[in-house]
Amino acid sequence: MARSIGGPGASRRAFLSGALGAGGAAAFPAIVPARALGREGAAAGERIALGVIGIGPRCTYDLKSILGMKDVRCVAIADVQASRRDAGKALVDGHYGNGDLKLYRDFRELLARPDIDAVLIATGDRWHAPASILAARAGKDVYSEKPCGITIADCQALDDTMRRYARVFQAGTQRRSVPNFQAAVRLAHEGKLGRLHTLYASVYMPSERFDWLPEQPLPPRDVVDWDLWLGPAPWRPYNEEYVRGGWRGHHDFDSGARLLDWAAHTLDLCQWANQADDTMPVEYIPKPRSIEARYANGVKLVLDFLDTPFGQRTGWIQHLGTCPVRFVGEEGWVETGDSGEIEVSSPSIAEELKAYAADQAGSGLDVGAHARNFFDCMRTRGETAANSRVMRRSHIACHAAALSWILGRKLTLDPVTEEFLRDDEANRMRSRAAREPWC
Repeated sequence: MARSIGGPGASRRAFLSGALGAGGAAAFPAIVPARALGREGAAAGERIALGVIGIGPRCTYDLKSILGMKDVRCVAIADVQASRRDAGKALVDGHYGNGDLKLYRDFRELLARPDIDAVLIATGDRWHAPASILAARAGKDVYSEKPCGITIADCQALDDTMRRYARVFQAGTQRRSVPNFQAAVRLAHEGKLGRLHTLYASVYMPSERFDWLPEQPLPPRDVVDWDLWLGPAPWRPYNEEYVRGGWRGHHDFDSGARLLDWAAHTLDLCQWANQADDTMPVEYIPKPRSIEARYANGVKLVLDFLDTPFGQRTGWIQHLGTCPVRFVGEEGWVETGDSGEIEVSSPSIAEELKAYAADQAGSGLDVGAHARNFFDCMRTRGETAANSRVMRRSHIACHAAALSWILGRKLTLDPVTEEFLRDDEANRMRSRAAREPWC
C-alpha cells in the first residue's frame, strides 16, 4: 500500500495542502520548463536548476561530478545537520565562485520552490522513497541514490508515483552507465556466451541489529533536527553515531539486512543481463554462503556472500574490485567489477570485447555518465537507464531474497502480483509501519 506522505509546518501549509495533495498533479506540467531545455554551455536562464536533499559523503561524490555540467546549476541544499549544510555550501559556492546557494533544514521548503526542476536525493535509506514521492508530487524530476526504498511497498509506491505524475526518475544504480559493465551485459545479450544458465551477484554477508545505542543529550534543532532525521522510522533516543553514518545495519533505518547495499547494483546487473527488466526471479532459497534464486525461464541467480564489504573469498570472485558480477552461459562466461577489468572464458570472447570499447577508463563508483543520462532524459522526457520500472523489479527481487534469508526458508514470488505464494508472514513483511506524520 502506498504511503500518504505529509507533515505539519505553518510556513509550508499551502504547499503541503496543494502541491502535495491528491490533486497536485494538475499544478505541474509533465514537461520540463523552458529554462531546462538548454544544452552544454546553456545561458543562465536555460540551465536545469537542481536541488539536493541530504548531502553526506556519497552525495558529495555525486555532486562533484554534476557541478562540472554547464547546463545544470545546483541552487539549493537541504539537510537536517548544520555541519553538512555548511560543507555543502562551501563546496557549491566555491565551485561557482559566489555565495548564491540557499540552505534549508527542512527539505519540504526546498521542494516548495517553483524554480527547481530536479532533485538529487542522497539521504539515509529510510528517506529515499518518501522524499522521492514528495518531490514527484511537487513536480520535480528525481535522481535517488539506492536503495530507493527500504521495503517492497516503498518501491511499488515510488514507481506508481513517478508514473502517475509523469516524472523522470533515475535510480542511483550507476553501473548501468559504466563501460565495462555495459560490455559484459552486451556479451550476454548478443549470445556470445551461449544460452545463459547461471548469474552471480556479489553481496555483503547479510546482518541485522535491533538494539538502541545509548541515549545522548539532544542537540538544538538547528544543529541536528532529530525528529526530521528519523522521519518515517520509529522513534528512538538520539545518539550522534546514528547521524554520523552509524545507522547502517539497524533494521529501522536499513533495507533488507543490508543486502541491498550491493545487491541493488549487482542483482540489477544480472536482471539486465538476463533481459528480465520486466520480471524477477520466482523462487528464493537461503543457503549458508549465498541465496539462490530462479527465474521462470530456468536461469539461476546466485547472491554470493562476502565476509566483509571489501573482502575477497575463494571461488569466482577474483581481483575485480567492488560489486563484481559473473554471467555464465553454455558457451562461456564473463566477469567484471569496479576495477574496470573484464575476464572471460576464452580468447574468442575476448576478441568480441574489442568492438564494445570495453577498455574505456571508468569506475563503477563514477556517477558522471549516469547523471548525464538523467539530465538528458529530462529534456526528451524519455526513460532513463535505471528508470522507476527497472528499479521496481530489481529492488523487489533484492527484498525477496533478503526476506528469504531473514525468515530462513524458501519463498515463492508471483512476479505479476508481487506477492509471496502461501506465506502470510512474508507478505506482511513487504511493508513497515511509518511514524506520524509520515504514515
